[in-house]
Amino acid sequence: MPHIPLEDNFDDVIKKAQRGLGLNDGELAQRAGVSGEELHALTIGKIDERVIRAVAPVLHLGADQLVTLAQKAWYPEQVIPPRGFAMFNTPYDDMTVNSYLVWDPRSRLAAVFDTGATCEPMLGIISTKQLTVRYLFLTHTHEDHVADAARLVAVTGADLYSSELEPFAGGKTFRENQTFHLDGIAIKTLLTSGHSPGQTTYFITGLAWPLAICGDSMFASSMGGGLVSYEDQYRNNLEKIFTLPRDTVIAPGHGPLTTLAQEKKHNPFFAR
Repeated sequence: MPHIPLEDNFDDVIKKAQRGLGLNDGELAQRAGVSGEELHALTIGKIDERVIRAVAPVLHLGADQLVTLAQKAWYPEQVIPPRGFAMFNTPYDDMTVNSYLVWDPRSRLAAVFDTGATCEPMLGIISTKQLTVRYLFLTHTHEDHVADAARLVAVTGADLYSSELEPFAGGKTFRENQTFHLDGIAIKTLLTSGHSPGQTTYFITGLAWPLAICGDSMFASSMGGGLVSYEDQYRNNLEKIFTLPRDTVIAPGHGPLTTLAQEKKHNPFFAR
């Protein structure tokens, strides 16, 4: 797998939590018992362990995990991809975005999850392995995740699906807890909204390990910003992703693959 940097630095995590909880700088500094200058330095990336540990509990973040993130002392141990799984990381403006391809090795029936900025590398794998793409599933409809959806559908003939709470032009919709199949592979839809109205995590079984393709619901050592509702995003992650089997591989919309077991130990939002 490619070495992809973590999506968020420690200061990004702090800012997400601060915005989500509705705390201005003055309120956060006062509750944490730090000066405004110290807080400002922290939010622009200056590492001060004392200040990090003071701020963390106010933001409901794990202090040890936040310090580890600041020190760049942890990166998720990468899993060996099984047959029937491929990850693609494509540049979009000043960031990169992930998309995924899952298929049944015997029948060669496949599903695509988001397209990223371009589906060109994915189309190469589809052609080489002679896959039949039955579905294009969208985790959500933000442009960086769906930029090449029209081409993917045109080339493969796949049916495009997104949540009924976030329909996409020309596509079909599904309800939460609906299950799709690719012969021996099952794909279950879990509504993990908060970053977007219909943000969906796809829980996939039938590969060598359980897999959760979660878009911008969460990342290694972080979670998606609550653009719609921070409270909903946190709760849905906790109730619907963190209750999956511990060996579930987390395939986020940005950043590297991780596992649920690692996130329970290292994610500042949840390892408290």
